[in-house]
Amino acid sequence: MIDFDFVSPTKLFFGRGKEKDVGAIIRSYGFKKVLFHYGGGSIKSSGLYQTIVSSFKKNGIDYVEFGGVRVNPTHTMVRAGVYLAKSEKIDFILAVGGGSVIDSAKAIAAGFFYDGDPFDFNLHLAKPTKTLPVGVVLTIAAAGSELSASCVISNDETGVKSGFNSDLNRPLFAVCNPELTFSVSKYQTGCGIVDIISHSFERFFSPSEHHELADEFALGVIRHVVEVGKTAIDNPRDYEARASLMLASTFSHNGITGLGKKVSMPIHLIAHALSGYDPNIAHGAALSVMIPAWMAYVKDAELDKFAFFAREVFKIHFVNKEESANIGVRELRDFFKNIGMPVTLRELNIEKQDIPHLVKMITKDGTRVVGHSVRPLDAQDIEALLLSCL
Repeated sequence: MIDFDFVSPTKLFFGRGKEKDVGAIIRSYGFKKVLFHYGGGSIKSSGLYQTIVSSFKKNGIDYVEFGGVRVNPTHTMVRAGVYLAKSEKIDFILAVGGGSVIDSAKAIAAGFFYDGDPFDFNLHLAKPTKTLPVGVVLTIAAAGSELSASCVISNDETGVKSGFNSDLNRPLFAVCNPELTFSVSKYQTGCGIVDIISHSFERFFSPSEHHELADEFALGVIRHVVEVGKTAIDNPRDYEARASLMLASTFSHNGITGLGKKVSMPIHLIAHALSGYDPNIAHGAALSVMIPAWMAYVKDAELDKFAFFAREVFKIHFVNKEESANIGVRELRDFFKNIGMPVTLRELNIEKQDIPHLVKMITKDGTRVVGHSVRPLDAQDIEALLLSCL
């Protein structure tokens, strides 16, 4: 176990009806003027928008609206948000939505105190030293951004989708009512399930000399999400299943499933490239294609660990570890298919002729080796991996 520093300061308000208290929560911290940040029209049709506004008014909270965040949030919206926040003298941002809205809010919060382009943080040209505080009302269990240090933004002009990590990105609080996820579509629920699994999956397969306590945390999250995920798909109003997914989302990406390990997320990097190339590709959908493909491509480099994963998650018990590993790959791919997720690039409208450009994006024209978990992947590996997904 390597040395580490860990902080997770976000206060959770979890349970039925908690969103009604958001105005009082904000008032308790002493904030005066809020940037109310959200996505499309779903929070209005569901009634959540009016609940939030009523809570603001009841508690004397002044606010400015900034809606319209799309899936794979853009740097242009972040710039507009920074301008609005500065001109309106905002002192707090409330993100009402899922990972896209939360990441957009984080980027605006970081850009508020920065004179340059906020996307500099995502390009790793600068690091934030101060941010506006951010709060969250979560509406989908998926990205885990409500507790994470990460912030992922897309630049449509360059086709680059990139994230940066900073503990300053961690929200001040997160309001989590599982009932708010009842209306999430089966497809988006499936995308969320894959995303939750992926955060602990990549941490589990990050290198360590020994089986760590964090590995047990990671396996527990994955195993539980596999167990409750299909229930949430089949019965969207099952409170217990939705609550489990929401809590798993929150703790799969706040860092505890990788404590004491040097975390590497090569599959996320590849998935980000896919969404950067085509913003219509949902992050969870890209991951559902790439996770089983990556497993099949690299498993021979660490058969023991892949066989262990198969036994722990899918209860596969074979003497032959290669057979166990192979069945584990198949079981996870089949699980993704059974919850309605794509497992080939063609299902994402990616064809063979797109592969060379994607390889260049992922490897920075062949200058970058991707990941250090299980085995590093050079440009030739990335090409072979992507071709295996068609």
